[in-house]
Amino acid sequence: MAFEFSRTQGREILSLMLRSRFLEEKVEALFASHAMHGTTHLAVGQEAVHAGVSPALDPDDWIVTTHRCHGHTLAKGASEEAMLAEFYGLSQGLAQGLGGSMHMIDLEHHNAGSSAVVGSGVPIATGMALQLKRKASPNLVVAFFGDGASSRGAVHEAMNMASVMNLPVLFLCEHNLYGMSTCARDMVSVESIASRGPGYGIESLMVDGNDVEIVYSAVQEAARYIREQKRPYLLEVRTYRFSGHSKNDKRTYRTRKEEQEWLSRDPIEALKKKLISRGHLIEEEYNLMEDSIRSRIDEIADRLGDQHEELDLAQAAAYVYSPEVAE
Repeated sequence: MAFEFSRTQGREILSLMLRSRFLEEKVEALFASHAMHGTTHLAVGQEAVHAGVSPALDPDDWIVTTHRCHGHTLAKGASEEAMLAEFYGLSQGLAQGLGGSMHMIDLEHHNAGSSAVVGSGVPIATGMALQLKRKASPNLVVAFFGDGASSRGAVHEAMNMASVMNLPVLFLCEHNLYGMSTCARDMVSVESIASRGPGYGIESLMVDGNDVEIVYSAVQEAARYIREQKRPYLLEVRTYRFSGHSKNDKRTYRTRKEEQEWLSRDPIEALKKKLISRGHLIEEEYNLMEDSIRSRIDEIADRLGDQHEELDLAQAAAYVYSPEVAE
């Protein structure tokens, strides 16, 4: 029998997915109006991945995410307020306003942070897994990466090392079909990233990344395997980003027909329909949930947008440079 969320689980996961969607839609609008600066990489359409991964982990399990990190950060426990403050560059942000969209970190919730360097989090996560093994910790690390990063040498080196050293790391590939503007079929030598696992002696699986119940169940099983077998695991989740690669991407490299096909598989709408069909939710409750979440995010964004609590140069430098030591 296929895994199904309980009524409470399903509503909590649906709420998380809506929080992620509406937060990113708000951020997209704020960047477009120049209320926020820099660049941003959205995961609109990929909510089933992060909403299926972190809730399936133990709270003390770690994640190392990517430049497309907002949903991962939220799902691991960060608040919308701390994240929006970081987007605005405010001192109460997750990285005191110094990291912005691509460099979010939340050690309190076991999120070791993200980087703009594609694939760079994978060897970091592998090193963290080595330390967990040395400490005989029961916890694991999830190394997020995309199909674009799957061709990076550091990713392959990390997989090989994790297998040789029996490290507790879940290599989680978010395969959204495109690395920037390049289709995966033009840059990846295999049909499935998961098929590379056996080459490293790593157990692997590919699942539907737009079905949050399937993702949740697959991560639970992968985590069980890692803890019991003391071995790494490779999980590939197939999904699709509705937005462009970054804020200036007009998506000229893919057809509107393809986009409409994936929009019809919206992971939020899919979970909503499941919960309604099982009697766990009614349409009116869903509408209230939508309105409440959207209003709360709008209120936080508007309130923080009127604040100017940035670090001064000396304060920022103190986070970057060690104190000078006299010779």
